[in-house]
Amino acid sequence: MEIIAALLPKQQPQYLQPIPKKVHLFMGQYSMGDAIQKFLQGSRLKGDMQAMQLEVVWEKLMGKTIAKYTDRIKIVNRTLYITTNVAPLKQELQYQKETIKLRVNEALQSNEIKEVVIQ
Repeated sequence: MEIIAALLPKQQPQYLQPIPKKVHLFMGQYSMGDAIQKFLQGSRLKGDMQAMQLEVVWEKLMGKTIAKYTDRIKIVNRTLYITTNVAPLKQELQYQKETIKLRVNEALQSNEIKEVVIQ
């Protein structure tokens, strides 16, 4: 028995030690949704996540025709990039930039988009 006791480590490995109380308090301060939101605020994924949310409601925001001919929606550095290969649609979207910005910000429930670029 003494030989086995000599072979065992004197302290438990760190992953087996109990979590300190102050960590429990910190972990309980946020809900899972709030924690994810905080993570996304400082992450490069935020624009991609917002673009995905926007693609889901794009047809409701802009109508079937515009949604049908929109190739891609991307958000980078608070700028919304809309890509289409239809020249008349590009021209129409150029005139509607401010309206698009307002509708998108309302759909995202934030004032995130500051500029709209039509490509």
